[in-house]
Amino acid sequence: MTNNQQKSYEGLIIKALSGFYYVRTSDRIVECRAKGAFRNEGISPCVGDMVTIDMTDNGKGSVVAIAPRSNSLIRPPVANIDRLAMIVSCIAPVPSTLVIDKLTSIAHRRNIPVIVIFTKIDLAEHKIYSDIYTKAGFTVYMVDNMSGTGCAEVKEALKDGITAFCGNSGAGKSSLLNAIFPKLSILTGDISKKLGRGRHTTRHVELYETGEGGYIADTPGFSAVDFLQFERMTADQLQYCFQEFEDRIPDCRYTGCSHIKERDCAIRSGVESGEIVQTRYQSYCTIYEELKQVKSWEL
Repeated sequence: MTNNQQKSYEGLIIKALSGFYYVRTSDRIVECRAKGAFRNEGISPCVGDMVTIDMTDNGKGSVVAIAPRSNSLIRPPVANIDRLAMIVSCIAPVPSTLVIDKLTSIAHRRNIPVIVIFTKIDLAEHKIYSDIYTKAGFTVYMVDNMSGTGCAEVKEALKDGITAFCGNSGAGKSSLLNAIFPKLSILTGDISKKLGRGRHTTRHVELYETGEGGYIADTPGFSAVDFLQFERMTADQLQYCFQEFEDRIPDCRYTGCSHIKERDCAIRSGVESGEIVQTRYQSYCTIYEELKQVKSWEL
């Protein structure tokens, strides 16, 4: 194929590995490199990007343009996420509201809708946890992978777009995927290794087609969250990452209220009245103190 005959295609990056980008077009998957100009512009294509590629004369491609992103995550590097599915086991491992709140606050800051899916509801009391996140304004699903309870509702919620699955190792992510998307059964061993090994060492990010019109993003299992790894922000920006705080912030007596110990603080009043859940506020205070220790040069 000569340069005069060069063809361009639109597509979705479904995998990025060692400088290669695998782009799903309307009829094929094309292995691509990115044009060198991206590096000069400080831009890096990532999984989830809608891109334009030029075909090369060897049947491969070159990523030449990246469409504007609706959102993106630093880690794992994935863009245009339609929802973050937070998978939480009701037992073994016991839920950590702090970890959940860190991850959901990052998603809110990045304009990524969150759904919270509680698994193993047949093995432990779950209402205390579901009530926390329902009250905080999240869409919550209760799932028993063994009996299938709740699976149909989750499948309906995930049928379109890109869903990033995340949660503690052993939370039941691969079992849930098996239950709602049986066609992924060939891949779940692969997914389980990446999602369930409990270390932040995923070698590459990949989108798996569900067969229902959507994609599942491979992300690592989490046992703890280091804010400097996942999100860079200052302590005063944190208040806008808790969705139930936002309407109350203007009612605080002091501009720049930290919501930690100031008088006439609307957030603290909400906690005292029970309108804001105590565990959510405790998470806010813990994260706030962590972020206060961050030096400006680290950002």
